[in-house]
Amino acid sequence: MTKALLDIRDLIVEFPSRHGGVVAARQVNLSVAAGEILGVVGESGAGKSTIGNAVMNLLERPGRIGGGEIYLKGEKISNLPDHEMRKIRGKRIGMIFQDPLTSLNPLETVADQLIGTIRTHLDLSADEARARAISLLDQVGIPDPAVRVDHYPHQFSGGMRQRVVIALALCAEPEVILADEPTTALDVSIQAQILELLKDLVRQRGVGMILITHDMGVIAEVADRVAVMYRGEVVETGPTAKILGDPDHAYTRSLISAVPRPDIRLHRFPMVESIERAGERRELDLSTHWLGKARDFDTRGGGGATGPLLAVKDLEMVFRSGGFLGSKASSLRAVDRVSFDIRDGECFGIVGESGSGKSTIARLVTGIYKAAGGSISFNGTDLTKLKNRKELNKHRRQMQMIFQDPFSSVNARMKVRDIIAEPIRFHKLSGSESETRRIVDDLLDHVGLGARAAVKYPHEFSGGQRQRISIARALATRPRFLICDEPTSALDVSIQAQILNLLKDLQEELGLTMMFISHDLPVIRQMCDRVGVMSKGRMVEIAETENLFVAPKDDYSKHLISLMPSYSGLSEREVGQAEAS
Repeated sequence: MTKALLDIRDLIVEFPSRHGGVVAARQVNLSVAAGEILGVVGESGAGKSTIGNAVMNLLERPGRIGGGEIYLKGEKISNLPDHEMRKIRGKRIGMIFQDPLTSLNPLETVADQLIGTIRTHLDLSADEARARAISLLDQVGIPDPAVRVDHYPHQFSGGMRQRVVIALALCAEPEVILADEPTTALDVSIQAQILELLKDLVRQRGVGMILITHDMGVIAEVADRVAVMYRGEVVETGPTAKILGDPDHAYTRSLISAVPRPDIRLHRFPMVESIERAGERRELDLSTHWLGKARDFDTRGGGGATGPLLAVKDLEMVFRSGGFLGSKASSLRAVDRVSFDIRDGECFGIVGESGSGKSTIARLVTGIYKAAGGSISFNGTDLTKLKNRKELNKHRRQMQMIFQDPFSSVNARMKVRDIIAEPIRFHKLSGSESETRRIVDDLLDHVGLGARAAVKYPHEFSGGQRQRISIARALATRPRFLICDEPTSALDVSIQAQILNLLKDLQEELGLTMMFISHDLPVIRQMCDRVGVMSKGRMVEIAETENLFVAPKDDYSKHLISLMPSYSGLSEREVGQAEAS
């Protein structure tokens, strides 16, 4: 057997408290060899990141290693004093964090951060360290590195910032790299570039890498072996082909079955059976329920009866900056003469890379941004020509939006009851406060949280539960049109399945029309009836979903679909179960 670079033996991580505390990891055994990538998968809260933080001695207090040992090349490094661990952290073990923007100092240039790290661990002069920093940026694929090294983090795209973080992790030639969700927030093309870069670095430099992720597509692409974690324990370990193709543990089989399929379309997403659900939805008689009441706008506006519900024609948006205090003015055409329509009851998907203009279109349609040109017709009314605020509000009530980050899209200082009740009160949709409370309780029941959630604050919920709160708030105005902007990109595969099934159910029950924005192509295939493909502000192709995935016409669409994870190694048994469901 190949000798391990990093060896974790019977590790226990605990967070003691006066109420007894929590054991976040128990009896964990993992190892990684030179030139090997070990994938660690599991749901949020499984203990994946806790293991990485324990290895780096970065556990937040009162967290501590309660048992077991960690060895680096045969040398015990667990529970070392801080001054000893600082010699290892960064020098021998590098770490790539999930969010590159928060792991970089926004007040320092990339050069300052790279050079500072290099000189901390290597005996180099300032000029030698700068030369090494430029070389590292070149190695990770940043163009014109001699110029870009002096830029600040905000001047890089998300994918380029992640490359800078990788360069930082490589500064001192580490023997082991811990990568914690390094591609979660990246679109499919940037993700493919980053994964290829990580594979090349491991093979060429002979380092060992532990890749922590909830994305089975990433595991299928790059991992040599896989460890599956559940409730702080490693329930299964083995070669990637074995774990994905013929898993032994029931939890692993269930987890794999919940992965959105890129090759087939399912009516519902299979659920992970080994976890507690966020709550079960209560079936309602919508013929008499508040949510199912006839909407006053269904009988007005005329145009919605025969034409599309939403018609966008030659839409334009230009962002301008500079031009003051002597600075040079610049402009960016974020949306360039985009046209499409969405039929009543349809789920229309919009896909494309980061910066392609997807979210800008959503903000233009909802009135958050004012269009520079073109028209937006909703149910026969051109919203760009409405000047009266009362008329605008009437139409905006019919549209609601679910954002990517459910925590930042709600007021953390408000209780859930007030968060959901706010649009009901604003639009005067109930006759009394007691009726408002009943409506909120019913909405919480309908999204599977229950009325007891009303008295809590957002921070008391998990990410998936907070997204359910956002959905309940969006439903509070009895909308006709729902815009979902990356609603599950930050969620693990099992919670994603719950939220997407909920959205499907709500669309069928309430007759909702949806615009679904995502960079996750398998999710788009499962959710949408038609898809528009965006590139550099333009809509390059619109097609029926299956036609797009089977026979895309535009070269960019072909390129995008070619980058989609194949999941070819996934268990056929689990695929069969998914199709049957």
